[in-house]
Amino acid sequence: MTRFGYTLMTEQSGPKDLVRYAVRAEQAGFDFEVSSDHYSPWLTEQGHAPYAWSVLGAVAHATSRVEIATYVTCPTIRYHPAVVAQKAATMQLLADGRFILGLGAGENLNEHVVGEGWPPVDQRQDMLQEAVQIIRALHTGEVVTWQGDYFRVDSAHVWDVPEGGVPLAIAVSGDKSIERFAPLGDHLIATDPEAALIEGWADARPADAPPSRSIGQVPICWAPDKQQAIDLAHEQFRWFGGGWGVNADLPTPHGFAAASQFVRKDDVAASIACGPDLDELVQGVLPHIQAGFTDVAIVQVGDVLQQQFLDEVAEPLLAKLRAAAA
Repeated sequence: MTRFGYTLMTEQSGPKDLVRYAVRAEQAGFDFEVSSDHYSPWLTEQGHAPYAWSVLGAVAHATSRVEIATYVTCPTIRYHPAVVAQKAATMQLLADGRFILGLGAGENLNEHVVGEGWPPVDQRQDMLQEAVQIIRALHTGEVVTWQGDYFRVDSAHVWDVPEGGVPLAIAVSGDKSIERFAPLGDHLIATDPEAALIEGWADARPADAPPSRSIGQVPICWAPDKQQAIDLAHEQFRWFGGGWGVNADLPTPHGFAAASQFVRKDDVAASIACGPDLDELVQGVLPHIQAGFTDVAIVQVGDVLQQQFLDEVAEPLLAKLRAAAA
């Protein structure tokens, strides 16, 4: 049975609101919650970017049932992998085993801020692979010294480490990244509803590896009026139309504004399910279910209707989604 999650969008809500939404989402029946980890929003209209790890710590204490995950953290430029290993271990202890560390190769929007530049995609993948190996080593609880191509670690020891470490989910986009990361990760993260990604990941895993989960994410925009929903989705999510091949390399919200200036409201409505009709919203999620994703995180676009969505819409929408998955 497909599990359905709620997305804590740090780009569109402040930290206290995010914690409040997390509690309400658990009450509404979501199975898990994922958080973005950004230094900047994509568009200035979104208006937020609190530190995700502080929010996640608060969410871990404010909730008791839902799983919690980063979707995703880049452990290569803005964060050193040794630091990511430490905070992920702490999160797992705070969450009583409910935490999954979602990792990816990052976006220029968030990583350029520390002034280390933005490497080409092949180098980013190499850096991510090395970072995953360091995080795995530190989660054993042993003292780690590492001299790699991109990172150095000197006698590092994560003192508060959960038994068994922290499950790692890794974002992939094609055969090359699957071949590289399937043997290293526990679970798959992918944004495109493609069954081939899930099948390729399973084939690339070691024969004795336990089953992986495949975690996807789908934006929707509920509003009492369809045009209101389309207007909101266009204002907040028109950057989405560029695709990750473009989005990963743009450095600022101004760049996203320029890249998306010709994206029409009709274009957004064609790619994001919008409006009050819950059956239409389910249709927007259905491709991920049909592709075989075990976990699908829902993004309700925009902060302005977030509380109303959670109070009035989440429970009946979840019932329809679970019926569709069944």
